[in-house]
Amino acid sequence: MITKNSDTPASTRSAESRSRILSAALREFSAHGMAGARTEKIAAAARVNKALIYYHFGSKEKLYVAAVEMIAGKIHEQSMAVYMREASPGERLLRTALGHFDRILAQGEFQSLMQQEMMRLHKGDSGVLPILVKRAFAPLQAMYKATVLEGIAARELIDVDWMQIQLSALGANVFYFLSAPVWPLVMGIDPFAPQVLAARRRAVVEFLGQAIFTDRVYGAGLAAKVLADTPMAEFKRDRPHAREKK
Repeated sequence: MITKNSDTPASTRSAESRSRILSAALREFSAHGMAGARTEKIAAAARVNKALIYYHFGSKEKLYVAAVEMIAGKIHEQSMAVYMREASPGERLLRTALGHFDRILAQGEFQSLMQQEMMRLHKGDSGVLPILVKRAFAPLQAMYKATVLEGIAARELIDVDWMQIQLSALGANVFYFLSAPVWPLVMGIDPFAPQVLAARRRAVVEFLGQAIFTDRVYGAGLAAKVLADTPMAEFKRDRPHAREKK
């Protein structure tokens, strides 16, 4: 249990405890789902009294929604920063693909929540996906389309279906990580080994530099620039399929 500091305003302490609760809840929900998550464990991880969870959020279900809204807001903010960057449309798309790869790698909790929510949707329960769509996916989809069309109009990008570019760029990342348990069997590689991740990450951007630009030499140079100034995100090897073999 944390000790209150009399020098810290009550509003600040309240905001800090709320933030800790949300972070702890995200980890617990991603590991056990909403039904299996325990508020006792969330309170212990956040170093707060369990009653404080209900004071801030009212119920476990509302806490789950708040945790999803928090991570959706972060994704929206990070992605929009790339779209608003002072750069050509093509460069912004390369940085979007790289950021997407790093986000899947570093934000395992969100990926776990997404898998759970997709399963709920498959069973006919929309869950919190409407929140994710409204807060993050729909606005970012619109920005991606606008960026591709801007690049095509400027003749920087090849004139193809904008969504196919998105599926080729971001879909490749999703497929790689979803198929991670299979790669050791098929390719004999550890998909989360640092050198393997670095190579796959580099290949994604280099491929796009060759595939979507009207000038391949220009695209290759842009890909090299983006890779050079964007280090790979840090991550923890805490996923079952990412553990080292004994």
